[in-house]
Amino acid sequence: IEVKVPCPDLSAVRDRLREMGATLAEPRHFESNDLYDDDEKRLSSGGRTVRLRRRRGRGTRTYKGPARFQGGIKVREERETEVADPGEAEAILAGIGLERRFRYEKRREEWMANGCAVALDETPIGTFVEVEGQPPEIRRTLVSLGLDFATALPYSYARLYTQRRQEDPSLPPDMVFSESEPERQ
Repeated sequence: IEVKVPCPDLSAVRDRLREMGATLAEPRHFESNDLYDDDEKRLSSGGRTVRLRRRRGRGTRTYKGPARFQGGIKVREERETEVADPGEAEAILAGIGLERRFRYEKRREEWMANGCAVALDETPIGTFVEVEGQPPEIRRTLVSLGLDFATALPYSYARLYTQRRQEDPSLPPDMVFSESEPERQ
């Protein structure tokens, strides 16, 4: 259960989190996320996602079911498991007929506040705050952070990037930072 809000000033949100007494759960780090599907795109056409995330030498495999919206908040089944070897996990996915169809990168900082997970995301297409938790706590946290629920986006980073590429076809097929940007891993 989550909300994603564009946020041009992550520093202000970070300051508010500290003022609220939020706990830093994970310092800023680089993530690479690969989305998988078969040749017929049966997963994505049904609103489902299989993702392999790499960060800090670890891997996480995720399944997300179709999204539905309740009171403007995205709700979907999500199952995750750590994988010891992301390369082997990728080989397993290939072995069952799934290929990487899209990659997106971000720098993420994670906090805990009001019973919610709050992520500060820097992406190649902008900066965002994601808040996961129960709907009343999500709304309370957004207000505490000075963010407007009305600006919440119902889309994944993959969908947001697809829309951005329609506006600017010169963008690369994957949502990745340029090679020259520091901290790329």
